[in-house]
Amino acid sequence: MLRLRKKHSDLATGLAFISPWIIGFLAFVLYPLLASFYYSFTRFNIIQSPRWIGIEGYAELFFDDPLFWISIQNTLYMLVFGLPLSLVVSLLLAVLLNQNIRFKAFFRTLFYLPTIIPAVASAMLWLWIFNPQYGLINSVLALVGIRGPGWLVDPRWSKPAFIIMDLWGVGGAMVIYLAGLQGIPEQLYEAAEIDGANWMQKFWRITIPMLTPTILFNLILGAISKLQYFTAPYIMTRGVGTNVPPGSPLNSTLFYSLLLFQNAFAYFKMGYASAMAWILFVLILVITLALFRSSARWVYYEGQ
Repeated sequence: MLRLRKKHSDLATGLAFISPWIIGFLAFVLYPLLASFYYSFTRFNIIQSPRWIGIEGYAELFFDDPLFWISIQNTLYMLVFGLPLSLVVSLLLAVLLNQNIRFKAFFRTLFYLPTIIPAVASAMLWLWIFNPQYGLINSVLALVGIRGPGWLVDPRWSKPAFIIMDLWGVGGAMVIYLAGLQGIPEQLYEAAEIDGANWMQKFWRITIPMLTPTILFNLILGAISKLQYFTAPYIMTRGVGTNVPPGSPLNSTLFYSLLLFQNAFAYFKMGYASAMAWILFVLILVITLALFRSSARWVYYEGQ
């Protein structure tokens, strides 16, 4: 009996300590999750009560909303072209900064600093850099006789501009790669040198295979980030001080999360936005699972 009372007392104590997290999870995670799933099958504009419409909202997205497919294309553009470039640049920076060079700590800090700059401040800075008339990039190009593009006001250059901007913030992935490089045994490189391997052979035969778990980690985080790309295009393309909606010019920067935000908080189509959110969740889940499934063929774990 005493042992049973002690178990109940320990259980009550444990529940009391964990109750703030349980309450927070139920109120701020589970309930909004279930509510958004329900609202995705309704017509809900906040003012009026939700009206059940079944899968009509999903059907409208897939068959009657051209902006939906434009946002999908823009987002996949960033995923297919922007993500691989960011991964390669951050990996090369990590490899370079893993060498025994002077001021190594300074350069590591320098390349990491952009990642701790607030996203809004960074967007405003790059808004000036990409200005077609007096921006930094076009001013430098003009010095060598090259007429710079319109960048954010030209549909052909708007998405490449965001890819360039993202390369400025690869310091976070670079630090993760550096951590992975520190875990590669130095004996492998020494043995390769004895066998006559050059730096390229060591890079492809030792560094890359041993770094594949880190590459997978950065790949998954980067894919999720690109699929939820929002802050920079919202700040830089919404026409500050004007009535221009985010995603200009000509919807070339209308990314999925940006369209979701507009439907929810500009048009108050909460049911419609909830359906978009669940489609995004499924898309992220499918891509993440596909990356995990494919990892068995190209990711090497020490000891296997």
